[in-house]
Amino acid sequence: MSNPQILPGLSAIAGDYDALICDVWGVIHNGKTPYPAACEALRRFRETRGKVVLLTNAPRPPGDIVTMFDRLGVPHDCYDSIVTSGFAAREDMEKRIASGLRAFYHLGPDRDRGVFEGLAAVATDVTQADVVLCTGLFNDETEAPDDYAEIFAAMRARDLTMLCANPDIRVPRGDRLIWCAGALAQAYEKLGGQVVYYGKPHGPIYRAALAQSGGAKRPLAIGDGLKTDVLGANRAGLDVLFVAGDLHAEELGTFSPENLSAMLSTAGVSAVAAMPALVW
Repeated sequence: MSNPQILPGLSAIAGDYDALICDVWGVIHNGKTPYPAACEALRRFRETRGKVVLLTNAPRPPGDIVTMFDRLGVPHDCYDSIVTSGFAAREDMEKRIASGLRAFYHLGPDRDRGVFEGLAAVATDVTQADVVLCTGLFNDETEAPDDYAEIFAAMRARDLTMLCANPDIRVPRGDRLIWCAGALAQAYEKLGGQVVYYGKPHGPIYRAALAQSGGAKRPLAIGDGLKTDVLGANRAGLDVLFVAGDLHAEELGTFSPENLSAMLSTAGVSAVAAMPALVW
């Protein structure tokens, strides 16, 4: 694995790229507070270099992300378009419905209902479902994957496939980490359950993001998740700028070239550059 270049700011390498494929949660906000310097960096790139496509594992349609941005105070002039894993999951649900799917069990909070709103299938309980659409924990403030043993047992009894609309395992919310749908999917797989994943690090979501980049010839991926953002960018053949924020802070320890190289090597991924936080 190559040693990442430690950057003082995105401007140090911006001239080498003509588009950004940028993560959202943990890079431009933490679920409660926006990162103004990161938003400004994206805005400056748009002014001087090319398009900014936000690529998120949020299990919601892009419009819901815009609504969240308005609530948090993330400005609209720092990006051109948004691609979400929720949108990818919805597209697959539409195909399954066309092929005969009639009922599904929604495993997740009510705030994610937008991902299936208007679909010609019924949200029902586990005993009547053809498939499980997982967008997260019912209450990610108080629950953990271990709390779902009974539900998983009921799903396995009927051999239901889980559609995981958010492959993230954990993400920062304010000053703490919360569990995501990816953690439930991993737990279900350990019981022998079948899982279909949407979003990073899987290839289709990157092809969708690149389609929004305006024909970019040399895009740069930016993200803070080793097993999602960095791995996905590596698989897609993209250079990646690793933002070493809160998600991997404990395992990284002190932000240093040596610690970064060791952590990336252990994870089996690589990055061309790294920063503790995204700034211009």
